[in-house]
Amino acid sequence: MKMERRFRRTPSNTTMKRTEGRESADVPQDLWRKCAGCGRPVYREAARENEYICPRCGAYFRMTAPQRIRQIADAGSFQLWQDGEDQDPLNFPGYVEKREQTRKKTGISEAVLIGAAKIGGYPAVLGVCDTRFFMGSMGTVMGERITRAVERATEERLPVVLTCCSGGARMQEGILSLMQMAKTAAAMKRHSDAGLLSVCVLTDPTTGGVTASFASLGDIILAEPGALIGFAGPRVIEQTIGRKLPEGFQQAEFLLEHGFVDQITERKMLKARLAWLLKVHEQNPSKIRTSAGTEKDGKPEQCLFSKKREEEKSKRQNLESAEHAAVVGGEKRTPWETVLLSRSADRPTSLEYIQALFPDFEELHGDRRAGDDGAIIGGIATFHGCPVTVIGQQKGRNRKENRKRNSGMPSPEGYRKALRLMKQAEKFHRPVICLIDTPGAYCGLEAEEHGQGQAIAENLYEMSTLKTPILSLVIGEGGSGGALALGIADEVWMMENSVYSILSPEGFASILWKDSRRAEEAAAVMRMRAMDLKELRVIEKIIPEETPVRSGQIQGVAAYLERELMGFLSRASQIPEEERIRRRYARFRRL
Repeated sequence: MKMERRFRRTPSNTTMKRTEGRESADVPQDLWRKCAGCGRPVYREAARENEYICPRCGAYFRMTAPQRIRQIADAGSFQLWQDGEDQDPLNFPGYVEKREQTRKKTGISEAVLIGAAKIGGYPAVLGVCDTRFFMGSMGTVMGERITRAVERATEERLPVVLTCCSGGARMQEGILSLMQMAKTAAAMKRHSDAGLLSVCVLTDPTTGGVTASFASLGDIILAEPGALIGFAGPRVIEQTIGRKLPEGFQQAEFLLEHGFVDQITERKMLKARLAWLLKVHEQNPSKIRTSAGTEKDGKPEQCLFSKKREEEKSKRQNLESAEHAAVVGGEKRTPWETVLLSRSADRPTSLEYIQALFPDFEELHGDRRAGDDGAIIGGIATFHGCPVTVIGQQKGRNRKENRKRNSGMPSPEGYRKALRLMKQAEKFHRPVICLIDTPGAYCGLEAEEHGQGQAIAENLYEMSTLKTPILSLVIGEGGSGGALALGIADEVWMMENSVYSILSPEGFASILWKDSRRAEEAAAVMRMRAMDLKELRVIEKIIPEETPVRSGQIQGVAAYLERELMGFLSRASQIPEEERIRRRYARFRRL
């Protein structure tokens, strides 16, 4: 029997014949689903037990809203909210009748189900779209439900989690369907301005007006692997441009590469990922523990450290500082030797420091405009219970990695990604930790076309008044404006064998002396070592390296950095926002 006939309903509408090499008994058709990936039949129960993923090829089945709610929400925690009155603004022929038929067939009243829920024990407003209802298209009832739910979340100071799948606007409701885009977007803006978290999960398919409104406005945007995501559908695009689209166009992986989603999250990991995000962004303004160990009413503090812990760490820090004092500043090395050490292929990268200091780091991607730059990594982590945003310039270890990371030279998309994450950190009162390691910003044709200078300038502009604490650490090369774009901070530290300069010694010698071979001589007069910059008051602290720190051997340095970072966060949490910004301005004003 041909495969396509296996899924053709029999006259009784209850059975079909299985013939996989031999005859077998009739099996009820409702026990089977056809996989869109491999085209083979899968037992519904097997699919359900595997989170609606094909056990053979790994392709994702589309899930109904009730199925998705059971997957994400804690058992018994979901409380349905029903809002919005039915409309038929165009008196569209047959629309009311088809809507009623769809309700009876699907058992749901609209293309979205919304209510209060707990995810991993954390409260949230949960909304789930369902493509069985007019392909998940957004009409007035759906728009009203989402808007009212987001408004209620704002009033009750709850995060919002929206799982999106849609064919776009509800054609049968005309212009009023279009207006739901504006309404839902405005509600999301009010929720964001209240300092509250929204997470949008894009599933297959998410298109049209839903993509162009609330689905693209989450603080964090996750996507399921292989999901179709876009504004215009692929068939419409092909008809418009008159050519076939490339393989993988508009899939989740395509959007990740082009900077429009933060992460691709496998279905089996989705609930755990959502629970972690809710935990990191949890708000309890009535009981906030300060660095002195007391509780007070007010906005969330930036960090949670007891006074006793800080005193103990300070004592050990002072002892270790004394042990390293003889070598701090690299007195035993020439400036050129320090330059070569800062560039060493064996020097630890930002990712190594992040893994050592922030083991639960979750990387987020994209500038939400055009791309995701591998030369800059960034995301959310916790540090001794304190949520932080970590951003680093990342070099590669070999030729393949350096192609991906562009040898640590960021593009405009990288700087815009960094700024997006910093503004997000400001919204949620998270300190920002920047790791600097770049020979300079990328100076290519595309970088200029995409506004490299403007991107760097915007970072300097916004970081100067960012309300949350900022610490920048030069771990290798700190080259020119490409490094400074992550260096507008409350404090700037340097590893002992790092450098920070207006440009490379080779470029300096080439410009001033017309001879790049005099780079070693240039390094001596540029004063680019940590000891020189501390004397010039460009930096506040030198992180000692008893021996030059090497990849895979950073445990000692990481332990020292951990203590220093605890001290910084403790100090920063006690400074009012306005005073912090004033001090940051004064810091650079004196230079």
